[in-house]
Amino acid sequence: MKVTIQPTVLKGEIFAAASKSAMQRACAAALLHHGHTNIINPGKSNDDIAALSIIKNLGAFIQQNADGSISIESLHYPAEDAKNKEINCGESGLSIRMFVPIAALNSAPIQVTGSGSLLTRPMDFFDEILPKLSVQIQSNAGRLPLHLQGPLLPGDITIDGSLSSQFLTGLLMAFAKAATKQVTITVINLKSKPYIDLTLQIMKLFGYEVKNENYERFIIQPQPRFDKDVTYTVEGDWSGAAFLLVAGAIAGDIKVKGLDIQSAQADKAILNALILAKAAMKISDNEIELHSKSLEAFEFDATDCPDLFPPLVALAVYCQGTTVIKGVSRLAHKESNRALTLQQEFAKMGVTILLEDDVMKIEGGGKVHGAALHSRHDHRIAMAGAIAALRAEGFTTIDEADAINKSYPDFYEHIKHLGASVSINQ
Repeated sequence: MKVTIQPTVLKGEIFAAASKSAMQRACAAALLHHGHTNIINPGKSNDDIAALSIIKNLGAFIQQNADGSISIESLHYPAEDAKNKEINCGESGLSIRMFVPIAALNSAPIQVTGSGSLLTRPMDFFDEILPKLSVQIQSNAGRLPLHLQGPLLPGDITIDGSLSSQFLTGLLMAFAKAATKQVTITVINLKSKPYIDLTLQIMKLFGYEVKNENYERFIIQPQPRFDKDVTYTVEGDWSGAAFLLVAGAIAGDIKVKGLDIQSAQADKAILNALILAKAAMKISDNEIELHSKSLEAFEFDATDCPDLFPPLVALAVYCQGTTVIKGVSRLAHKESNRALTLQQEFAKMGVTILLEDDVMKIEGGGKVHGAALHSRHDHRIAMAGAIAALRAEGFTTIDEADAINKSYPDFYEHIKHLGASVSINQ
């Protein structure tokens, strides 16, 4: 799919899409829950669909309700024999890192597969950790597919949290379900701590209590069975909304609704970046209002929120001066090597991006011209290019623009709703 975007002044109101970070965690918790779960405002991205497929294949019963909510029943997990011997995580990094330990709770052998960029992401973590938890594992030299033979038996372990907090999320959920005695997960150099806050928040709703000792030790006690029905409303997605907020700051007068200002999502930090850039922004409990104005270069540490790099780059190109963003090391194992991809794609628009160790420097304030971009099959690269195109000189095209389906399938329709000139060629 190719998308063409003309420079546009935006105006209007929009509701943020559902958070895939929250949706996928809720699916995992619903699978582990001995009872009924009702998920309100469920996400519909490819990653969300992958999570629903995984829990269905692991034995959960899923019903789509007339009001748009989803009902999930999972009374006997882990099962004596998994319903399907294979789970496919699509291209979802969170799904594979979270569901592998959960799938390993089963005694039945299970194969874990994926597609696209997920096939090249390192899975050495599981090769190292799972055998310590009585799980047999065979990988393809640290890559997919994985072959698991459980059941996983929780025990005191130490893990490296520098690559992703998502591995810890999966272990916390699996340990909480299966612990028969107190166990402790010790974590060295944990990244993206706010996402662990989100994990623990959702686990608590489903009856699991985990003691967090300064993000260095997580103590899990055996839990009595929690049989109560759970209703969970998926909050708005700060990761996707970050692009809308940046669009408002550089190209119009918009209001974004449906975001929880008290959210544990890491990408809520986009508000701090907008404040540093001196964006015209008004924040309330129910909406965030933005108006375009002259913006200033800023310094920002994105180590704990690396998914913000693409919208931050789109913001920085329209700021006067050189913006400095820390945390480049977190970008290597995304859907693309995002640091290099951002540098190369934005160079086509006349933007200079320098990479120096763990720092990215974006030279803003110059002419930004329309260009022929490519998503590199990375949803956030496609969205960053589209937002930058709103103020560029001339039109911009984005090839493989349907990469957005991974996280935000309504993205182009949402910016069109706000007045963007977007034409789509299938």
